Amino acid sequence: MSDYRVKFETVTVAGIDYVIRSLADLQQYADPLGEAELAGISSASWSLFGKVWPSARVLALAMHSFDLVGKRILEIGAGLGLASLVIHRRAGDITVSDWHPLSEAFLNENLLLNKLGPLQYRTGNWATGNPGLGRFDLIIGSDVLYERQQPEQLANFIALHAAAHAQIIIVDPDRGNRVGFCREMTGLGYSCSSRIAERATENGEPYKGRFLTFSRTPAADSA
Repeated sequence: MSDYRVKFETVTVAGIDYVIRSLADLQQYADPLGEAELAGISSASWSLFGKVWPSARVLALAMHSFDLVGKRILEIGAGLGLASLVIHRRAGDITVSDWHPLSEAFLNENLLLNKLGPLQYRTGNWATGNPGLGRFDLIIGSDVLYERQQPEQLANFIALHAAAHAQIIIVDPDRGNRVGFCREMTGLGYSCSSRIAERATENGEPYKGRFLTFSRTPAADSA
């Protein structure tokens, strides 16, 4: 018997329905073994992994048509991993990562609900070492800049796990830490471009945010 309440919802991405098991109440908190506390997750943020956030919908739709051929892909701060499910359905080479102790279990349940095969999952804690994670050609994430320390932590994490010519795509709902993250990435040798996302998600929910895209600059490649 779990110590948290869940629900099942249908999320449509490019006309394809995905059944998603998520948390029924974002006010709840359950950490009987102290795993979240050990990972540095506060009671206030414990439930954030368990919702399909608007930015996740935006990223998932983008991944439905994105060129995945020949790319090793990592989703960071994946939460319920909607974009990863979309990529996996398209037979992309995707690894899912998050630091929440329940994220992997929810991912595995959602794979079963959508009749998809196993998917590689790795713990991705941006503040610590992640041995064995490797490097990736495409790194994606959505709404991952909601705390003050995250721009520096995430930029350094990406630098460790990005291949030499990697592309990084972050969907951000115009949070205040966006500018600091772009500054950190530029300092690490990445160029940055930004474009406004559509003003509504597929389910008609208003959305304010943008795509942040990073790639190595020529100077960084030749260094």
